[in-house]
Amino acid sequence: MLKRKSLNIVIKPQAAYAAEQSDPSSEKFVWSYKVEIHNNSRQTIQLLARRWFITDMAGKIEDIQGTGVVGLQPLIKPGYWFSYTSCCQLLTPLGTMEGYYEVQNLKQELFVVDIPKFVLSAPPAITRVYKSILH
Repeated sequence: MLKRKSLNIVIKPQAAYAAEQSDPSSEKFVWSYKVEIHNNSRQTIQLLARRWFITDMAGKIEDIQGTGVVGLQPLIKPGYWFSYTSCCQLLTPLGTMEGYYEVQNLKQELFVVDIPKFVLSAPPAITRVYKSILH
């Protein structure tokens, strides 16, 4: 069982609606998101894996897990940070993402660091039109 600790690691996610990649008439809503991982601890860590829980406004939950992030398993030294950008697609104009990273220190002790929940939101006009179609 992995230890669930913050290790003084701060996760800062931020999402932006990608209108140019979305097609609301086909229920395709896309967001890019950037995550900053700040290592405020006194030890070097390596990000080994991630697990995301992506929930749309209909309550459907997608469970995504995999090795590293964007093909990398970065080492993050004390006082440094790592950021990456990725994307997410939903069938609805609103949703949330949350999850955790599995990290290890140089002693190969494994830990879980939570990714706080953040909102995926299309512009209000798109959301209103989508909701009116449903009713």
